[in-house]
Amino acid sequence: MLSAKLIAALQAIFPPERFYSDPADCYTYAYDNSRKIFPPDAVLFPLTSQEIQHTIALCNQYQTPLIPRGRGTGTAGGSLPEQGGIALSMERMLDIISIDPANRVIVTEPGVLNQSIQDATKPHGFFWPPDPSSASFSTVGGNIATGAGGPHAVKYGTAREHVLGLKAITGSGQHITTGCYTTKGVVGYDLTRLLIGSEGTLAVITEATLKLSALPILTAGVTAHFRDLSGCTAAIVNIMSLSQLPSALEFLDARSLDLIRGRYPEMLPKDTHAMLMIEVDGSHADIPDSICAIIKACQNNGLISAARTDDTASLWKARKALSPLLREIAPKKINEDVVVPVSSLPQFLDSVTQLSTQYKINNVNFGHAGNGNIHVNLLINPDDPDEVIRATRCLDEIFNLVIKLRGTLSGEHGIGSEKRAFVTKEIDFPTLDLMRGIKKVFDPANILNPGKLFPQN
Repeated sequence: MLSAKLIAALQAIFPPERFYSDPADCYTYAYDNSRKIFPPDAVLFPLTSQEIQHTIALCNQYQTPLIPRGRGTGTAGGSLPEQGGIALSMERMLDIISIDPANRVIVTEPGVLNQSIQDATKPHGFFWPPDPSSASFSTVGGNIATGAGGPHAVKYGTAREHVLGLKAITGSGQHITTGCYTTKGVVGYDLTRLLIGSEGTLAVITEATLKLSALPILTAGVTAHFRDLSGCTAAIVNIMSLSQLPSALEFLDARSLDLIRGRYPEMLPKDTHAMLMIEVDGSHADIPDSICAIIKACQNNGLISAARTDDTASLWKARKALSPLLREIAPKKINEDVVVPVSSLPQFLDSVTQLSTQYKINNVNFGHAGNGNIHVNLLINPDDPDEVIRATRCLDEIFNLVIKLRGTLSGEHGIGSEKRAFVTKEIDFPTLDLMRGIKKVFDPANILNPGKLFPQN
């Protein structure tokens, strides 16, 4: 519950249409794609950095949590107001400040959609590489806060590689500017990369200077069908050993394919039990050689067929349908985006299959194989306590396996609240203490997204 004095002070800054306090209005901002619900006491819609700065000062004064959020597409609970307080929605900061083709830069406010950035830069021959599955309705600020990636990260990298600089307001209310306008710059500590992936726990991003990449001249694809998982994973390792790096390399297991068959019955051969969707981009001269090398790398005893397709749009349509289809058949799923070294994928996926069998949990795996980034989905009935316990134990062993293979617990979804209990599997206590110290420097009163990222004491 907000104090009357805080409400009065905020009403002096925000007009009624940008200050929600009615529980019915606030409910939309009580959840994200993790499907957990924590209603905020109020929702604010700032338009300027000054409004954000005033809000942070007031939240410090009245010791009130402030939770920044974009469009709430995250899956890890990073934007949930678990301790109540104020949801700070950045969705109305929608200005694209400048596009600079000569320097391959776009400067934008945080509420601009990823897709809007692509639409604005395409006429100039450029794009911004981070492409999460939610790109058409997720914000740039959210993409930066979670360190978003997507299928094309295998060639182009994640958000960390494509943000030159930021403007932000720290949890103590200070306006900071990080990074620079150029692609080279080594003055001072790299605070830009520190803020990327910090999930709104250190500062509120108010402006981003993004590095653009040239649109490829040509894009083509390869679909490779396999009789078994082992043949598919062997092909992934072979492909990633090539000098011709694919622009996307997506893996789908047998249960993923069954879901797609249910929606697109004519798309896949019946005997396909694992599949790769591979995209290459480049010049007209480069594409044929890349396609030939990739098809050759797929050759093994488990291969059914591997062939070129120029209809890459259909590939992505089927791939992006997977998560919604999973929601339809399993309203409750444990969705983890772990990463292991590419060379360890055969061992990892085989072990996950064994673990899901051992614990009697339905399991669907797909993801960005070129990065070793697999979306492991454990499908459970939340009304079956025994199944929930088995799934929890299975997940714990999967995380142990990831760390044993020198992987990481999250490639692009972040930690939020969903994975914080497992963080100590990956980060040792001295490092964790250092991170907590950084949090105190940026946000001494712990008002910004409190309780996220770190295990509960």
